[in-house]
Amino acid sequence: MTSFRRILAMETRLYLRDPAAVLSTLGIPVVILVVLGLIPALRKPNPDFDGQSFVAYFAPSLLVISLAVTGVNIMPQVLAGYRERGVLRRLSTTPVSPTALLAAQLVLNVGVLLVSSALVVAVGRLAFGVALPRQPLAFLLAFVLGAGSLLALGLLVAAVARNGRAAGGLATGLFALVMFFGGVYLPRFLLPDAVARIGDYTPPGVQALLDTWRGTSPDILPLVIMALVAMLAGIAAARLFRWE
Repeated sequence: MTSFRRILAMETRLYLRDPAAVLSTLGIPVVILVVLGLIPALRKPNPDFDGQSFVAYFAPSLLVISLAVTGVNIMPQVLAGYRERGVLRRLSTTPVSPTALLAAQLVLNVGVLLVSSALVVAVGRLAFGVALPRQPLAFLLAFVLGAGSLLALGLLVAAVARNGRAAGGLATGLFALVMFFGGVYLPRFLLPDAVARIGDYTPPGVQALLDTWRGTSPDILPLVIMALVAMLAGIAAARLFRWE
């Protein structure tokens, strides 16, 4: 446990020393929210969004940015880079288990996701009057399952990528798909119905996040799919992962 705490502290320091990582995971969603919120027309209630403003309608989709950047972009590239530089191999010759490094990375990234999401919720509420999630427990469940599915996919990318460049290529493609189907590149009401429907069942299951935020009970099937993706991708990553 002491080794794990030391590795977690080290990984946290390395993360905080990387301005690009901090900005992309914590800053970008909030910056986008603020920029949209400063446009008066986007703060006005609109019948197309059930009487909400566009800012309130779009705010939950900004969580997809944090989930995607952390889960399928930064984490797999960090782990693949450690393998490429021989960090994992060197750890295997010490009393510190490489598994502790993986656990520390997961804990760190879960913490980053929670902080990033809390910032979006807080800034949206305090600055622009965006309502808090109306079904907080159901929202938390949808968030945990969606985050778990993307983190597991990120571990799978890290498991199969031999180096940082390969991880970056795989992560970029997966990131683009998550952002597209998650309604970030284009708001979901602008997407064709078939594409938006696919997004319901694509990690992180953005429609469940939207439903629980607005107080509507989510469909069970997307939540089950997120849980299955997290479990199957996690198992595959564990079996395929190589320390060197």
